[in-house]
Amino acid sequence: MPTRRELLQTSALGFGWLALADMLASRAQGADAPRSGDPLAPKKPHFAAKAKRVIFLFMHGGPSQVDTFDYKPKLAADDGKPLPFPKPRVVSSATGNLLKSPFAFKQYGKSGAWASELFPHVGACADDLCFIKSMHGSNSRHGGALLELHTGSDTFVRPSMGCWVNYGLGTENRDLPGFVTICPTLTHGGVNNYSSAFLPAIYQATPLGNAGTPATQVAVPFVKGTTPPAQQRLELDLLAALDRERASPSDAATEGRIQSFEMAFRMQNAAPAVQDLSKESAETHKLYGIDEKATENFGRQCLMARRFAEAGVRFVQCTHSYKWDQHENLKRDHTNNAREVDKPIAGLLTDLKRRGLLKDTLVIWGGEFGRTPVAQGKNGRDHNPHAFTFWLAGGGVKAGLSYGATDDYGYYAAENKVHIHDLHATILHLLGLDHTKLTYRHAGRDFRLTDVHGEVVKDVLA
Repeated sequence: MPTRRELLQTSALGFGWLALADMLASRAQGADAPRSGDPLAPKKPHFAAKAKRVIFLFMHGGPSQVDTFDYKPKLAADDGKPLPFPKPRVVSSATGNLLKSPFAFKQYGKSGAWASELFPHVGACADDLCFIKSMHGSNSRHGGALLELHTGSDTFVRPSMGCWVNYGLGTENRDLPGFVTICPTLTHGGVNNYSSAFLPAIYQATPLGNAGTPATQVAVPFVKGTTPPAQQRLELDLLAALDRERASPSDAATEGRIQSFEMAFRMQNAAPAVQDLSKESAETHKLYGIDEKATENFGRQCLMARRFAEAGVRFVQCTHSYKWDQHENLKRDHTNNAREVDKPIAGLLTDLKRRGLLKDTLVIWGGEFGRTPVAQGKNGRDHNPHAFTFWLAGGGVKAGLSYGATDDYGYYAAENKVHIHDLHATILHLLGLDHTKLTYRHAGRDFRLTDVHGEVVKDVLA
């Protein structure tokens, strides 16, 4: 039998490897990872946050900025004339001359913000909104543009913005996921738009339905089991023990599955109550337009978003999918699309404000790109990543502000340009997160939502 001295001599290198393994594991999790065994535990932000949570209202297809919130009188004056400067070198398809907006514009509130007749209800909330009219991206195709908006990359599979927020801050409610996406699209990147990619699986979004699911049927599937909770607990403990016995200590996939089962177990009591909109008053249903056929579907999404946000979910996305891609029939289809979302969005803003939630809830509205001010066919517009409008509300942004500008016709962002990377950096900043420090080590390098880009748009901060 070896002496203690001989044992230490022969195993010394082993101690070094153990220490190195622990250091590498810690580094792989990034500087902001929790050291406890609970990956969803609330975490302190890097600095004082203005917002605690996000509601993202995604208009899939690309709303036209010059027909919604970016008023261009010169476009109307020069209707039918050739564009007086070069079009982008890369365009989706052939386009013609300038096409004026078929919609009338007016100014709203003390801020005098412009909105078209498509959005009278949202326009009435103008003094609570912060418009960014100089947004631009890098991709003119839906798939790449959706991925860039949601993940920061139009080329590679990367974690979604909501996953980064979930990873950086944890959840405020341990019985609910930190990231919920309602009626997400199944096209143009599909699940990659809300995937955790190389982040631990527990940070991935929980999808409620999909683009083809009526909001009346949207719910966490199979959340209410028939097995008694005590028996479920024994089954989960046995399953976790068997999985961990077979897996290596660094098997993130197995650990992610175990954590997902645990989350599902905890959600059985919390999720059904949050999803039950019947508990809301008739006045609230009317506020969101749930009592009207045209607005019921998106109204239910918005009301559910408020309930999840109020219950402590960090990031909630509502998707109006896939309707805003008007290569033709611009007036007819943009009218129908706006009718479906205008009242529900205004209802959400009003409801958050009167509940005292708007001050620390960041609401975001926008699509993957804008549209061309020149015509496609007789009455449509092509994709335009070079200029589009987003608006933000609550959560520490300046209310009643219109920031940035496009050229006279709305084709290019021209003044105080804001790239999607800059928008991401600003969103994280409002949540108290430094986008350069929120990293995760994967494949030998530190990744972040903004990659190596992005500047916080300080002029929009309150």
